[in-house]
Amino acid sequence: MMLVVRALMLSWCVAVPGAFALGIPQIMHMSKEDFLAQAFADEPQWSMLRLKRPLKQRINQILGHPYPGGRIRYWHQGPRTAWIIDEIGKEMPITMGLVVENNAIIEVRILVYREERGGEVHEPSFTRQFANVTLQGDGLSRQIDGISGATLSVDAVTRVAELALVLHEWVLDGPAPEQLAHQ
Repeated sequence: MMLVVRALMLSWCVAVPGAFALGIPQIMHMSKEDFLAQAFADEPQWSMLRLKRPLKQRINQILGHPYPGGRIRYWHQGPRTAWIIDEIGKEMPITMGLVVENNAIIEVRILVYREERGGEVHEPSFTRQFANVTLQGDGLSRQIDGISGATLSVDAVTRVAELALVLHEWVLDGPAPEQLAHQ
């Protein structure tokens, strides 16, 4: 039941862009434009990744709930991709920007944080842990240290980091046999 509520909240937040003006905290740490300008030397191209069944199943497995969309927009230039993805922390979505190159995370940024607690996940001391992280087995190649009082936000960022790596590989290399095996 909780997964359904979380998925509905996320889809509501995506569908109602001004919903956070209703008194729910919203801290914008970086705009999409600034994130992309830092991620790429020149203006990147953008594309839409259609989430067909095997990929959608893998995404749902990583997130632990159904992903509400049927496509994900990403930006790319050469071997580098950038992803802007919303994921629920405790109750509200966290908007994250992730840069991936050569199947490793280059950077994780919290663009917009909407929870009352756990906002420390935007601090460089936390996000630096993801630098050079790759996929390994059913997760990340490195254990991510938590933040006291921000467990659900840390988990959300960690799930999205894994998701960005899977999406990057899918876009550049096509589905790996182990990705299809997780169906």
